[in-house]
Amino acid sequence: MKKQILILFIYLVSGLTSRGQGLETDISVHDPVMIKEGNRYYLFCTGRGIAVWSSADMKNWRREKQVFEEAPPWAVAAVPGFKNHIWAPDISYWNGQYYLYYSISAFGKNTSAIGLAVNKTLNPESSDYKWTDKGKIIQSYPGITNWNAIDPNLITDKKNNPYLSFGSFWDGLKLVKLSNDRLQVLGDTIHLQTIASRKTNPNQQANPPAVDNNPPDAGGNAIEAPFIFKKNSYYYLFASIDYCCKGANSTYKMIVGRSRDVTGPYLDKEGRDMKTAGGTLLMAGNDEWHGVGHNAVCHFDGADYLIYHGYDAKDNGRPKLQIKMLQWDKRGWPQVQAN
Repeated sequence: MKKQILILFIYLVSGLTSRGQGLETDISVHDPVMIKEGNRYYLFCTGRGIAVWSSADMKNWRREKQVFEEAPPWAVAAVPGFKNHIWAPDISYWNGQYYLYYSISAFGKNTSAIGLAVNKTLNPESSDYKWTDKGKIIQSYPGITNWNAIDPNLITDKKNNPYLSFGSFWDGLKLVKLSNDRLQVLGDTIHLQTIASRKTNPNQQANPPAVDNNPPDAGGNAIEAPFIFKKNSYYYLFASIDYCCKGANSTYKMIVGRSRDVTGPYLDKEGRDMKTAGGTLLMAGNDEWHGVGHNAVCHFDGADYLIYHGYDAKDNGRPKLQIKMLQWDKRGWPQVQAN
């Protein structure tokens, strides 16, 4: 469901096709994720063909060329009317290539799918720079799957087995194991494990009803954007709850839980399972930022960073890039470092 209410706005601010000539410090992005190659940071986010930015210092950003000039043919076939506006990418590096998972969806429905593109480098000036689409990884279907195949995030376990978490509304956040080459899901692709939900009863079949003017098919289980980060002996599951994409009326918040195993259960500070509405609040909006969420967590040069978007109260609720350092308390729980 996410990004749908603000879809046209994000399309305009994040979907320019040409590489920018100047540097910007106050960039408008949605659903950012970041990685570093060499001495540059690369930011991928929702936008036409997947929006890309790069920076030498995480402060001054240059717009790069989008990943896809035209919509992947498989995506057009999977989602009728798809116009190359791609949501919530996830970037990782393995075995000499960058893996960029991305999501496509119809408005307000779980007619959705997650795809994958790979590249040897993120530097557009390199002779090796070329995105190769690997096609669909997993798809959700109205009336068949009570989950939504968007917002992917890759994580590996202690034995380097790859897993993909994803999900938005419907029954909650899901986790699947991938093949060793990371190109396909192993096992059942319909009945999936839930790792986080706002439902208090895991056996509850019906999704809670949608609220306000939100798409009715999505229901009111307002949780999405999983991101799993390995720190010491724990896997930390970050997620966004409540509502994005409403500008000044956004209520987005970030929650977190942790587990010794990548498959869960993910428990919060009080021992509540995120599968049954647990989750410790990490950050919420305030008078300056109306809603904060869809975060990634990255480790660069000995420090951990929280990367997310917030809706700027001083700029008509426009979504903008936010980067904060993460600290960890004595019990190993993340805390956002104040400016």
